[in-house]
Amino acid sequence: MDDLMAARSQMALSLGFHIIFACIGMIMPFFMAISHYKYLKTGKDKYKTLTKAWSKGVAIFFVTGAVSGTMLSFELGLLWPEFMKHAGPIFGMPFSLEGTAFFIEAIALGFYLYGWEKFRPWFHWFTGVVVGVSGLASGILVVAANAWMNSPAGFDYIDGQYLNIDPIAAMFNDAWFSQALHMILAAFVATGFAVAGIHAWMLTKGKNQEIHRSALKIALTLGAVAAILQPISGDISAKDVAERQPAKLAAMEAHYHTEKGAPLIIGGIPDEENKTVNYAIKIPGALSFLAHGDFEAEVIGLDQIPADEQPPVTVTHFAFQIMVACGMILMLTGITWLFGQWRKKSYIHHPSYLKLIAFLTPLGFIAVEAGWVVTEVGRQPWILHGIMKTEDAVTPMPGIVWSFILYSLIYISLAGIVSLLLYRQIKNLDKTKNEPFASNT
Repeated sequence: MDDLMAARSQMALSLGFHIIFACIGMIMPFFMAISHYKYLKTGKDKYKTLTKAWSKGVAIFFVTGAVSGTMLSFELGLLWPEFMKHAGPIFGMPFSLEGTAFFIEAIALGFYLYGWEKFRPWFHWFTGVVVGVSGLASGILVVAANAWMNSPAGFDYIDGQYLNIDPIAAMFNDAWFSQALHMILAAFVATGFAVAGIHAWMLTKGKNQEIHRSALKIALTLGAVAAILQPISGDISAKDVAERQPAKLAAMEAHYHTEKGAPLIIGGIPDEENKTVNYAIKIPGALSFLAHGDFEAEVIGLDQIPADEQPPVTVTHFAFQIMVACGMILMLTGITWLFGQWRKKSYIHHPSYLKLIAFLTPLGFIAVEAGWVVTEVGRQPWILHGIMKTEDAVTPMPGIVWSFILYSLIYISLAGIVSLLLYRQIKNLDKTKNEPFASNT
């Protein structure tokens, strides 16, 4: 493993680890706030028990996300100094604003965790909402920074110089909205189904039925709605990528040859040597329609992209197919859940259905990880699309492979500790007795 591959692997590991905690950190506070709202409106103590349990989970994920996010920030400067030398002054604004949002989130979370029986009920609830809103803002700002790498804006690149810098234009680049929308919905889907899966599994065990059933309803309803909306954001993203990054779209679809009425490829194994896709299902004209809204539109293939600017096709294609497949499964499951809720169907409480929900627990996060592989690998060989290549941005310092090994050990340790804490938290929830409702708490 050379230093470039070691640096890329370390960033991939760091981002892949952090994105899980970022998603949960953005979305879980909203679940917590909804449960707290129901407690204040109904006085049912099951909601207070659930809210307190979820708030402890939020605290665990917040701390872990803060640690992994800080490490990721340092890695940008340590592994990619040439990139940060030029990019820092341009896209530094969303990072600085993200720091402000993080600061607000930390203060609000402290108020919320220690505010029981100390604040007025609705002010206490409001601090929980602030945790969610500031966490969501933090995520959007980071995604805006990543979108800038896919759609550079806010400067003029003249003779190797970055001139006429406009941080506002850089932050609100052409890709920020589509990426942010797609990421937010993905976070709701992944977190909603993961939380629902855990509580569905606990329901099959027959303990604390009221608490777990309430938790399942909150989490899965939000996750299901987001899963149904996700294809819309996917369509927006696909059209945006087709316009700005045709090489990425071609790699996603293993679309080797430019053609009109291009087919949509489902599955298949790319043969990069012969420029074909084996064992694929092809839907005539569908790729042209998805990319340009016209079944006969021309879609640029990899044959129009210089060989040294083509992304890795096999990895990008497989990651895209995994993301779409997971998304479709979750969307269909979400439809069955919402229909069952609407028509009061008993199948949504059947042990087999609950086991299905439990089985789908990791699927949303698999889709999120696959989506980030598409975003990052599909941009290669560029770190800043069309301007700076990844190989030109990596640090000249040797021995990056040892840094990669060290970071891997740290993340494995963190994953083990967090898993143990969450396991204990889930087990403790089944031992918790509901607390009586008091209007002044």
